[in-house]
Amino acid sequence: MPGAETDGIFCIAETASGKIQGLVNASVRQFKGVPYGASTGGENRFMPPKKPVPWAGTRECIGYGQISPQVPTDAKNLYGQLIHFDLAGGAGGMGEDCLHLNIWTPALRDGGKRAVLFSIHGGGFAIGSGNCELFDGAQLALRDDVVVVTVTHRLASFGYTSLVDAGAPEEFAMSGCAGIMDIVLALEWVRDNISNFGGDPDRVMIFGQSGGGWKTGILLATDAAKGLFHRAAVQSGSVLRLQTRDEAAGAAAALIAALGLTKNSIADIQKVPWQTLLAAQAVTGANLFSPVLDGSYWRNHPFDPVAPSQSADVPLIVSTTLDDAGLFFPNYDVSEEDLETFLHARYADASQEMLKLYKSKWPEKKPFLLQAQIITDAGFRRFAYAQADLKAAQRGAPVYMYRWDWPGPGFDGLYGAVHAIDVAASFRNVRDPILGAGCMTGRNLSDRLAASWVAFAKTGSPQNDLVENWPAYNSVDRATMIFDDPSHLTNDPNREIREFWSRMPPASTVFG
Repeated sequence: MPGAETDGIFCIAETASGKIQGLVNASVRQFKGVPYGASTGGENRFMPPKKPVPWAGTRECIGYGQISPQVPTDAKNLYGQLIHFDLAGGAGGMGEDCLHLNIWTPALRDGGKRAVLFSIHGGGFAIGSGNCELFDGAQLALRDDVVVVTVTHRLASFGYTSLVDAGAPEEFAMSGCAGIMDIVLALEWVRDNISNFGGDPDRVMIFGQSGGGWKTGILLATDAAKGLFHRAAVQSGSVLRLQTRDEAAGAAAALIAALGLTKNSIADIQKVPWQTLLAAQAVTGANLFSPVLDGSYWRNHPFDPVAPSQSADVPLIVSTTLDDAGLFFPNYDVSEEDLETFLHARYADASQEMLKLYKSKWPEKKPFLLQAQIITDAGFRRFAYAQADLKAAQRGAPVYMYRWDWPGPGFDGLYGAVHAIDVAASFRNVRDPILGAGCMTGRNLSDRLAASWVAFAKTGSPQNDLVENWPAYNSVDRATMIFDDPSHLTNDPNREIREFWSRMPPASTVFG
């Protein structure tokens, strides 16, 4: 039975917790701020998430819900402006009642069994939300007959403070896993409710870019998530290892000290206002908090030493952009001499061979973008190759590889093929500045990537009419789809550069 609608503007859907009201726009039913969990404040802080408290009547879900407390990207940061991350908290506010979903669907309870695209936002483990404009799912739902879900969950110290090793009672044992546990609860919500939104709970694709890719990779190794999704994609965010308990203990101790607490008063950490906790996190450093290999919730690292057995049957896409690492650098006018000095300080005598390789292939590339590409190859791309190689070696479900090479015109092409440019493309959000605000080349490339995305969600293969034959990746041919103008398939692109980095000491971070 279809969801009840009034005057073509509003619609009503059923969930396990109660009825919700959404908005209809060009036949797409949109529900925002849908609770999938209870508030994480007070006695629920640092605890495993709980299901939402049922409500009577109909709950309005027209506007976004709260996002996890976080410090927005500096408003002066050009990259933050480009991807809207300087606007954190602007849509829905900020607070600990942050376990919400946003849903876009062509129909309600029509038995459509549509593929479900479940997006996990980027921003590392510290910032971002499913409310960001980059992740708006209306165009995919409208053009591709799919259901799109975005999720907001706990971040940084709110989601990943390993308190037990800092002296907290045993009841805090899962505090270093809470943020990922939130996403698992959201996937359980999808399993139990998405058929009411025209979706198929047995065809769920999880995907994310940057930090969203890290979270996706971790879910591939999470026992509790097994069976809740059936395809996965990682965009510029391949993760191999989790933080260990020993590594996490220092951040927890520093946070406790910044709050003025001791081992004897540590349980009072649930009583301080969230603003106080966020201020202490800002002093400690948000990037110190990430999922912790606790030995219970996670028994193994995601992709070290092998691909996770929990998701051996899940097809995977792994990707990077050519100039991913440009987001880390504000030195837009760096000279060739400055670049040589920077690389020599980082890589010593190997920097000479490195520069010779890159300049022979990209002689006209500006030093800033050359710097971005080099550091991308040193970290992002090395991790992506490692993840894809391990998945292929598992000989289970296939893995596919792509690289986005087209330089976005945002800020006059300052950032080149920048980190997150393929996010807007995969959502068909062609009006976004990062993709050229509707320019024809950006639209055509978005059509190709989105068609591959939707095909993968529906069938487990990215093959489609707009993209030439796209075979699975293996460690011999290394088939890679290059999204550029024109797009093309290449085996082992820039082999000499890949081999150069394979000889270098292992990277410790995504940026080398």
